[in-house]
Amino acid sequence: MTTQHAGPYTGPGTPDPVRRHARTPAKQSSAYPFALYLPAAVVYLAIFLVPTVMAFYFALTRWTLFDSTFVGLDNFRDFLAEQNLRIGFQNTLIYAVATSGLKVVLGMGLGVLLTSRLRLRGFLRSVVFFPVLVSTVAVGITFSALLRPDTGLINRVLALVGISGPDWLGNATTALLLVALVDVWKGVGLATVIYIAGILSIPQDYYQAVAVDGGTAWHRFRHVTLPLSWPATYSVIILSFIGGLRSFDLIWTMTRGGPGFTSDVIASIIYKQYQAGYFGLSTAGNVLLFVIVTALIVPLNYLLGRRQVAL
Repeated sequence: MTTQHAGPYTGPGTPDPVRRHARTPAKQSSAYPFALYLPAAVVYLAIFLVPTVMAFYFALTRWTLFDSTFVGLDNFRDFLAEQNLRIGFQNTLIYAVATSGLKVVLGMGLGVLLTSRLRLRGFLRSVVFFPVLVSTVAVGITFSALLRPDTGLINRVLALVGISGPDWLGNATTALLLVALVDVWKGVGLATVIYIAGILSIPQDYYQAVAVDGGTAWHRFRHVTLPLSWPATYSVIILSFIGGLRSFDLIWTMTRGGPGFTSDVIASIIYKQYQAGYFGLSTAGNVLLFVIVTALIVPLNYLLGRRQVAL
């Protein structure tokens, strides 16, 4: 006689395990009432949504601190007719692509280096990240002093070896490039930290598998680190590109858009309109900059996100 082992009782008095499991998320979500989201929603509404809507309205007016006059799309037409806008738009794209590309390359290289077995690894991480903590305006003033043609430290050092240094920031061909390099020096620390976090999250089993197959350090980087650190690369590209498109303070501190208008970007053109008292015109420029950044970032985010899912 065989004995049948009866399973757990699932009669009317006992809930089905599947149903009990299905009800768990509902219970968990009820533990976070909507009231907890209210403070963040109020802050987001007050700091982002309301100013954005007001900016779109005031872009259609000629306004001062005390009154405004509705002018429709005149501000947008006048801003698009700005003679330096083409140069500013071109410089903005060049600056954003150059700075974000260099931050990706250098950030990944430093991330790989600073996750290896180095005795001074912790100290070097602090050194790399330190420029991120320094004020951008202070960095701009410091490098402006270092790059002065007559009294700057860089030209003085070059003079010791018989080289006559140029006017770095007064030359139309080098001004924007040098500002971009300073931007990379200041921001690569953040990219490095993102890469360090991404590389450290990669399971060591993959590296051990490459070692078993006789792979070299290049194979470990090419087949493990590079593809599996894609989420970090994705973050660095998006953050750096947005920062490059919106960059203003470092450019204004170092060159003020000069010499002439050769290092102007869209943000510096907008600021010059503010300085001249054309508040409605500059507000329209801000709205256009917002549209440009959105039009570039949304498809870029979509394309990079698709690659991330594919991996």
